Amino acid sequence: MAVNAKKVAVYLLVVFVFYVIITDPKKAADYVQIGFEGISDAAQALGDFATWVANGGK
Repeated sequence: MAVNAKKVAVYLLVVFVFYVIITDPKKAADYVQIGFEGISDAAQALGDFATWVANGGK
């Protein structure tokens, strides 16, 4: 039963994404940019943390 619920949730998410892209491509591009900026910030933070650990926590 949980597998079916997961499939339905993924299907609804995909339909929503296509709906947003079709109805407002400019806003969809903004959402993608925000997502990539978030990923970039997270990667930068992990890099900073790894550098801090490698330097002995100084």
